[in-house]
Amino acid sequence: MSSKEIVTYAIEKNNGIAKVSDMVNDGASRQDIKKLYADGYIQRVSQGYYQLTSNTYLPDEQIIASTIPKSVVCLESALFYYGYSDFTPRKIAITIPRSSSRRAIKATDIPLLVYYVSDEIYDIGKTIVTDNGVTFSIYDRERTICDIFKHRNKIDRETFNKAVNAYAKDEDKDLHKLSEYAKRLRVYKKVTEIMEVLLNG
Repeated sequence: MSSKEIVTYAIEKNNGIAKVSDMVNDGASRQDIKKLYADGYIQRVSQGYYQLTSNTYLPDEQIIASTIPKSVVCLESALFYYGYSDFTPRKIAITIPRSSSRRAIKATDIPLLVYYVSDEIYDIGKTIVTDNGVTFSIYDRERTICDIFKHRNKIDRETFNKAVNAYAKDEDKDLHKLSEYAKRLRVYKKVTEIMEVLLNG
């Protein structure tokens, strides 16, 4: 295969964005990559990550999932995804472990609202979804509800009220899981007080 074919293959098999190391592992040299970049065949998405120039549009969620692999969509963005909020966030809210490198976050041009958490609670409720062809990590409904209690001082009151009411009416809610998460995230009392009122009228 030519260097152009190798690079194209590496990018396409990685959902439209590939690291330099991905392309090198598939047989391209760093010199090949530099030349294809200089020729305009590929373009930089973030430091060390490239896409085909012919792919004129990649969703922000795809770029984030590829360049910040430990990111998990959370809070305001997760509320919007689950239909608990009709307000489209100006920034994509993500959570990453406190121990992760922040270089990729600083390098991206995408507006982000970043929450850093300890490794102990990072995985709670983490799930993988595919939406409009984009696969990314997001916290499930229960973790999202616990998070808005945990960060209540940062969440607009109207957004908070709408979200907890929407969750209470959601047929896909899992109250056992909500209780379990709330204990682990230390918001059990706050969650229980409000949810009992909403669920029992």
